[in-house]
Amino acid sequence: MAPVNRMIPRERGGWWHAFVCPAHGLELDHGDVLSGVFPEGGALCARGCRVDTPAVRGAWTVLSHQAWARRIRVLALRGEDGTDTEAVRLLLEYADVYRELAAEGHEGAQSWMLRGRLFHQALTDAIWAVNVGHAVWTLALRGTPGTEGLLPLLDELERAALEARHVLVDRGDLASNYTTWLTAAGIATGRAAALVRGTEWDGAKQWLDGPHGLYAQLRACVGGDGWEWEGSTYYHGFVLRAALLALRGVAPAAVPSDVAQRLAGMVDVLAAIATDGGVLPALNDGPYLRAPLALEWLELCALAQEFTPSPRLDAMAGRARAEAGAADDGLDLLVAGTGWFAGPALPERPAPAPVTVFDEAGYAVVRTAGVQAVLAFGPHGGSHGHRDKLALSLYGAGACWQPDPGEVPYAHAEFRDHYASTAAHPAFRVDGAEQAECAGRLLARDATSVTAEVTDAYQGVRAVRRVEAGACHLVDVLTVVAGDERQVTGQLRPGVALDVQVQPDGPVRTTWYGDDEVLHGWHAASVPVRPVTRPGPGPADDPQLTRSWVDFTASTDRFVLVSVYQSAAEGPAVTGVRLAGDEVVVDLADGSRAVHGTGV
Repeated sequence: MAPVNRMIPRERGGWWHAFVCPAHGLELDHGDVLSGVFPEGGALCARGCRVDTPAVRGAWTVLSHQAWARRIRVLALRGEDGTDTEAVRLLLEYADVYRELAAEGHEGAQSWMLRGRLFHQALTDAIWAVNVGHAVWTLALRGTPGTEGLLPLLDELERAALEARHVLVDRGDLASNYTTWLTAAGIATGRAAALVRGTEWDGAKQWLDGPHGLYAQLRACVGGDGWEWEGSTYYHGFVLRAALLALRGVAPAAVPSDVAQRLAGMVDVLAAIATDGGVLPALNDGPYLRAPLALEWLELCALAQEFTPSPRLDAMAGRARAEAGAADDGLDLLVAGTGWFAGPALPERPAPAPVTVFDEAGYAVVRTAGVQAVLAFGPHGGSHGHRDKLALSLYGAGACWQPDPGEVPYAHAEFRDHYASTAAHPAFRVDGAEQAECAGRLLARDATSVTAEVTDAYQGVRAVRRVEAGACHLVDVLTVVAGDERQVTGQLRPGVALDVQVQPDGPVRTTWYGDDEVLHGWHAASVPVRPVTRPGPGPADDPQLTRSWVDFTASTDRFVLVSVYQSAAEGPAVTGVRLAGDEVVVDLADGSRAVHGTGV
């Protein structure tokens, strides 16, 4: 990679979530983020819009600064043909920019934010500072000349991270994902400065093993089931990546055993929810598909393999690499073969069980015969919660047949509200209303099934969902019981093309078309239902993409909706599905019959 001689931005960045088309809810095209110049004529939307507002310009500047920090880190790691000298030159330029622009908190930040200096958010400052710190760390290890001039920048970045962390700790937010990244920034910049000075790092008590250090922070923010407390795939990976970046130069075996177990548990979470093809469901918020996020997942997979390997991380990395596409510039250098940790990895993680339940986060994963289901029943998801109790997502190895829809950039209030709504999820509704913000609970689990309930989503209504793995099919039973007649709806929310076929008798048939994987569905109810199909927005990576939403609705005081799913690649084929009292009967083409309970 030849040295890049384009301009770094000379303005402070805003809030990256503002980089969204107001008409279509799409993240705008980044253009050449290393040019230092906002796209002429405005940032381009994939639907043809051009957007140019102060907020969008500020968001683009965030993306540009972060891309430059990452590029400098790659230049430092490459260390050949003058790239390390180029990295020092750019870092010295950034030292001037920071001194000019970042003396005080950002006056343009929203009131709810923890204000940054170079950016609206202190969180964004920290992410940028981690890359800067690691770039200098690498240069100092190599003995590249000129790094002494970076000490004022490193010292100021560490000081800013410490001040921001004090604010969070004082208000009781030790568990915040902000705190993880601020801690990673303090460690990266502080250790880099010590290397430049040729002294021992004296910040371990402050940043690593002290009462507010990384180890204490991970104890506070990661639950006993391995999930980061927000129960969001995105924020879970966000925190794990920051923690592993912060542990550069630390031997995995030297990490306190309870903290190492938490980190290993976080890897287990990803391995359990990922499909065989490496798809990570975007549970409870976070971007659905975007190349910069794929780069983050790819980096995380490489770091995690070096800390505590898991065979399923390879599939996740392969998927992330494909999604990153052309954006994958120099990423392998960021982690591979650099001796990130000062010692051998912890033992390899075991493969996830066919049925995996996360009690605290409130997710259950059921796998069978090419179909993976994720049942959401837990708490309301912290500050980013979606009203999706008993939602059931469906995936193949690579197909997102019925995904959790994810979330758009937060600055688009209307679409953000939509993707947080009950209507957007494969859940249930009563009287057409939104679910209340509430938690469900697990009723039962065994080696092939899980059953969960929620009683607070609607007043006077109890809903139970049982998901069971059959030998060649998946059975889903949703039961809603009310004290009197209510309008009850079970929802299908496909992320792929869907055919719906009503038959004179017997179940409604559905066919779900993934790129290379087809799913067949059979749907029967305890009372006559109206299977209304209508156009609805697709997943959050493109709200303008129309998909066929299906609502199975009946007016009743007790509603049971049975769905049986089978991958087209599996057999023997399902030939019939019926509800017989408290049993679901599935007939198969070989003449056999499978009988399943309803869980109620």
